Formats: sequence, structure tokens, C-alpha cells
Amino acid sequence: MCGICGFTGRLATSEEILENMMQKIIHRGPDSDGKHIDDGVSMGFRRLSIIDLEGGTQPIYNETKDMVITFNGEIYNHLELREELLQKGHVLSSHADTEVLLHGYEEYGEALLPRLRGMFAFVIWDKNKQTLFGARDFFGIKPFYYALHDGQFIYGSEIKSILEYPTLPKQVNPEALENYLTFQYSVLPETFFKGIFKLPPAHCFTFHDGKLDIHRYWEPVFEPDQNKSLESFVEEIDQAMQNSIQSHKISDVEVGSFLSSGVDSSYVAACFHGDKTFTVGFDYEKYNEIDYAKALSEKIHIDNYSKLISKDEYWDTISKVQYHMDEPLADPSAIALYFVSQTAAKHVKVSLSGEGADEFFGGYNIYREPHDLLPITRLPRPVRKAMGAVAKKMPHIKGRNYIIRGSKELQQRFIGNAFMFDMAEREKILKSPSGKYPYMQLTAPYYEKVKHLDDVTKMQYIDMHFWLIGDILLKADKMSMAHSLEVRVPFLDRVVFDVARTVPTRYKVNKENTKYAMRQAAHRYLPDMVAEKKKLGFPVPIRIWLKEDAYYNRVKAAFESKAAKEFFKTEEIVRYLDEHRAGKADNSRKIWTIYMFLVWRQQFFETAA
Repeated sequence: MCGICGFTGRLATSEEILENMMQKIIHRGPDSDGKHIDDGVSMGFRRLSIIDLEGGTQPIYNETKDMVITFNGEIYNHLELREELLQKGHVLSSHADTEVLLHGYEEYGEALLPRLRGMFAFVIWDKNKQTLFGARDFFGIKPFYYALHDGQFIYGSEIKSILEYPTLPKQVNPEALENYLTFQYSVLPETFFKGIFKLPPAHCFTFHDGKLDIHRYWEPVFEPDQNKSLESFVEEIDQAMQNSIQSHKISDVEVGSFLSSGVDSSYVAACFHGDKTFTVGFDYEKYNEIDYAKALSEKIHIDNYSKLISKDEYWDTISKVQYHMDEPLADPSAIALYFVSQTAAKHVKVSLSGEGADEFFGGYNIYREPHDLLPITRLPRPVRKAMGAVAKKMPHIKGRNYIIRGSKELQQRFIGNAFMFDMAEREKILKSPSGKYPYMQLTAPYYEKVKHLDDVTKMQYIDMHFWLIGDILLKADKMSMAHSLEVRVPFLDRVVFDVARTVPTRYKVNKENTKYAMRQAAHRYLPDMVAEKKKLGFPVPIRIWLKEDAYYNRVKAAFESKAAKEFFKTEEIVRYLDEHRAGKADNSRKIWTIYMFLVWRQQFFETAA
């Protein structure tokens, strides 16, 4: 696991600029560094040594030194690919997966990408063609950012390294803010920094002679198999998971595993045959998973290392977390993930985690909504719309929200696991709303691709392309790499997806539970109380804290600050805070969304680097 950065072209100070870029991401790779600089490109690399500790230093060159690669990630099938390449006459000088990527590209070109199994973001410079080629993995596990500036291509594993390019302006992108307020994360291709973009998952690019070409090389497709039995799916899921977990354990250093109270991380921890698990919790019964994790770890004969996060620790770490995230993220569990990564990094360099199971196997509680809303959604659309219009005028009584949601089409009510501010609410709190990119406009192309599938599978598809990439995987990468820890996600594997994509909805979500077939597979290794446990995520008590004087006052000061007045109508956002404190409404997530943006802005535009 590493960090990469660089730029095309040659400047008088290229080496100094590249060094500054590399220093900004030293946390991603504190073990060593490397550079390649010629007239066409400057490529930087920071290394966290995991595989081939002696021979895997980058950049890596081919035999003729006319191709060079820097790479962030792990290729789990690199040994098989290596044998193929040796048989085809390639000469490999190390056992590193990086070198396999380089020679694989020489042999297959872009056709190499669908053959890979792993997580990756890499760039290859072809000196003869004066062309830069790069790609990002299938599901977006590893990040890749870029900018086009003065005819050159600038890139990095983190935005903060790109910002070191001296003539690139640093400006807030207000359009990113508007949609962040709805999704709780940065959702547009252009980031919160004007002119800096994300390479989408499963996409590759070529940059040559000032021109950038980006296109998709692979696409996830759900094809439910209605004829296969539940028992067959359970067996296939377990076989795929056991294979994936063992592949994700390939390492020359010790591997641990995160462990919460959920079935996903418990399944991985029970099967990875390692020695250490890591857990965090808070000093509130509802928000503390430590006792559970210790009990399960004892049952499976693994040592558990845990940390109880205090209120002050949590709040004092927020600024640091937003700095490492690069863009504002309003998911309160990011801070919990920061602390569990910190705990793990004291003992191991690599940890497994359970991300991706919910999107693949139908695990989120909201996936039950299509079934729960059937009494309303079966009614004619005009009747539903009329019921919804009446319900909106009613006081906030039990059942009102159920009618309102049932009156809407799926595309109107579901954009992913978080839905913070709708368009009207955004316009009410923003000082200068542009109204660009309504949220339905962003999700519409994805809904169109799965219009033939049932509602639950549509929701999974939306989450795979929005929530998973913009929230779940991004915080996993940034919070772990903040502590020089590599996190691997066995559920997000091509072999596992090949099974998951065929599971019909009746074996994903039913009246008994979510992730039904996957839970049956987990039953083989876990007690019933774990395998059947409802989805919690990393529970964080922010709704409680925001009513306490210390934290209420801290947030209020931010809401009334000069920076807040630049973007928001402060009286409106303070009203959210006051209503929450008075118990009139649970506005905690909306408050948090605004507050995280203001903390992020302070880190990147007010705090000295």
C-alpha cells in the first residue's frame, strides 16, 4: 500500500515540486520513497512495505527502461499473472505485484485490467510514446485524483499532494457543496477543489500530447438466478468468501482484522485465521461494541485490542479527520474508523475489514422499504400522490413520513443510505444556491441501467455507485492510511461479486432479515446472535452530544462564524441547532453535515499548512 503523485511536463523546479507533493502523503508510505523524472513526466512514490519487502521499491522499470510504473494497492492474483508473463518471455527482476502490472500492460495493454483481482490505482509512463496511462480498481477501493492545468496532467492519491503544484489555484467548488448537503459526501466528478477531479472506479485514462481520454473498462451487472436453491447460494457465497479472505491475507507482514458487532466483520474475523482483532466503542451502552467483540474474539481464540473513545478525544480529532479526508465527509463513523485504525496500526501493518457486504448482498435496513411500502405503492399513482400531498400538510404524527415516502417513486426517495437536505431545504439555508445538478439528475443514468430489475437490486446498484464509493470506501482508505495502515476488503472482490450478482432478492431481503443468504453462510462460523444481528455500522452518539453545552456552543460558534456567513444564511442553520437542543426535532445529521463542511474549510483555507 502506498501513495503516488506526479505531473507531466518539465519545470525548472520539477524535483522540488515533486518532493513537496510526496511529503504531503508521507503517511501513506513512511517506509521509503522513490522518484522518476525525465523531460516528459515527474512521478513520485511513498511506500508502505507489505509484499516483497526488499525488492518492491518503486518506481519500477521494464527491461529496456522505456516504461515506468508507480502503483498504490495490491494485486491478489499477481503470482498467477507472473507465471503467464514468464512463459511469454518476460524477464521479471522482483516478486512484487507492481512489476507484474507493468509487464502485464506491456503484454496485454488495457486488456490487462479485467484480468486483475485486487485494489489499485496506478500510472505507467511510456517514454517512447510520451503517453501516460492509468487506471482505478473495479469498485473504487483506492482513490485517484487529477487536474488538467496549463496543458499538463497532475495526479495524486490524495488531493493535498496535487495542491502542492505551485500554479494550480486553490478554490472552493460551490457546486460540490450543494450536492454534499444532500448526499453527506462529495458526489460530483469535480471535487470540493475547483478544477480537481476524481477518476471514477473501473475507469482508465490515457494522457498524450495535452489530451485526456477517460473511459470505463468494466461494469458491474446484476443478473439474478431465480432457479438456484438457497442452499446452493449459501455454499457458493461461503466458498467465494473463504477464497477471497485467503487471497486478501497474502502478505509478508502480519494481517489483523477489524471487528464490530455486525455480521460482516465477524464473518471475516472468524475465518481469517489470524491472531488479532481491533474494536472501538463509546461510553454509552447503545454505542459500545467492545464487550461483544471481546466475547466473539475469545470464542474464536483471537486476541482483541480495543479502545474506548472519550467525548473529548472524538471532538478534538474532528479537524484532523477532515484534513485526512481531503473533502468534507459528514459520516460520524469516520472518526470512529480513525481510532480503530490507530489502534490496529500499533500492532499490524495490514487489517481486513467488512466493507461491501451490504451493497453486494442486500444488507442495509432501508432495503426492506420496498416491501414495507407495498400497501401504498400498490395503489394507483394518482391516489398515492394525493395521499402524499395531504400527509405533507399534516402535523408530525406517527405514520406521516410513511405515507409521504410511499407516495414517491423509488428514484425520488432513494439516492443512497444518506439523504440529508432536499432541494428546497438547500435553497433555504444556502446564501447563493445555484440549483445545478438536482440529485435525481445525478442518479437517473444509473437507474436507467437497471430499470428492468426489482427495487431492492436497483437500490444496491445506486449504493454501489454512490454511497460505497463516496462514503464507505473513501473513509476506509483515508482513515487507515492516516495511520500508515493498509485496509483490505475481502467482500469487494471480483470472485465474490460474481456470486453476489446472481443472488435473487428473496435470498437477500425478506421478512426475517437482510443479507439473508450471506447470513446463512456466516452461520457456519458464528453463533446465531451474531449471524442474525441487525445492521448498526459504527454507532456514534452525536445526537446526545449536540444537546450538551460544550458541543452545542462549539458548533454554534462555527455556525455564526465569518466562514459560515460566506456560504449559509446563519439564522437558518442556527435554528436547526436550537430546535435539536430543545428536543423539537432530531436534526443531528443535518447539523453535522454543515459543521463538517465548516471544519474542512477551516483546515484547507484558514489553517496554515
